[in-house]
Amino acid sequence: MTKNFAVAVAQYTELVSISDGIATVEIAPAAGGALASYRWWRDGSAVDWLRAAHPAAIGRGDAGAMACFPLVPYSNRIRNGRFEFAGRPIQLPTAPDDPHHEHGHGWRHPWAVVSHEASMIVLRYRHAADSWPWSYEAEQVISLAEGRLCMTITMRNLSDAPMPVGLGLHPYFPSTPWTHVQARVSGMWETDAEVLPIRHVPPPVGADPSIGFDVSEVEFDTVFTGWARRARITWPEHGRQLDIEAEAPLDFLALYTPPGEPFFCAEPVSNITDAFNRRGDKEIDTGCIVLAPGQKQSASVRLIPSLAV
Repeated sequence: MTKNFAVAVAQYTELVSISDGIATVEIAPAAGGALASYRWWRDGSAVDWLRAAHPAAIGRGDAGAMACFPLVPYSNRIRNGRFEFAGRPIQLPTAPDDPHHEHGHGWRHPWAVVSHEASMIVLRYRHAADSWPWSYEAEQVISLAEGRLCMTITMRNLSDAPMPVGLGLHPYFPSTPWTHVQARVSGMWETDAEVLPIRHVPPPVGADPSIGFDVSEVEFDTVFTGWARRARITWPEHGRQLDIEAEAPLDFLALYTPPGEPFFCAEPVSNITDAFNRRGDKEIDTGCIVLAPGQKQSASVRLIPSLAV
């Protein structure tokens, strides 16, 4: 093992934690600024409100196998990693396992710890212009109060030209046979074989999030529109419930429910999939935000758990 590799491993495996006496959150700054766990302790047992990262995932710095990671400077996929903005063609790097440069940069790079207190931590990622021809800064403020988790994400344009952005969070929740989700929405994006949007349609009959659905009975990899920025997850067999409260501009809810997996995702995000390539269609709300030089955009997500008495 070389010295540099040993340092890299040490960085990935180093977790920092915050606690408010009820909840504890572990964070892996070097692994995409991701959360490794969010749990309560009851009678000596852990109650995990997010999918806890396996030690192997922490060791290899795999943000996609963590409990939650940040989405900057956009959520989801850009078709073939290519779009045009202000007359300028942009080509992001792609690979066979990432043909549409999914979820941007934040989860791919280390974040610096700016401040760390007992129940709050501030992380920062600074991106220098490259194939993404704008420099920007992203910040996460992660805090606990009365067992509740609040995550605030901020994007600031550091370049001298307007920059298109999106932002959001990608939490993974435990999935059980009776896990139930309810979230008021008005529509959804039907997708092609590459999970890219092709048309806007009403929510599916029998699995409408507004009415509620059991995670084990659906297969979503879908962005829902008209989201009221509120969702409720229940695990009735465990007497557990968690409310998600998001702020504008996180006006879309991405649901990912892979069959047979012990997790699912409910992602508060500001943009639809492939938003930058759809900006020209005035009839579509893409959620694409354009930040002027020096301008910033923030949004918060709160996770509010409760246990049956």
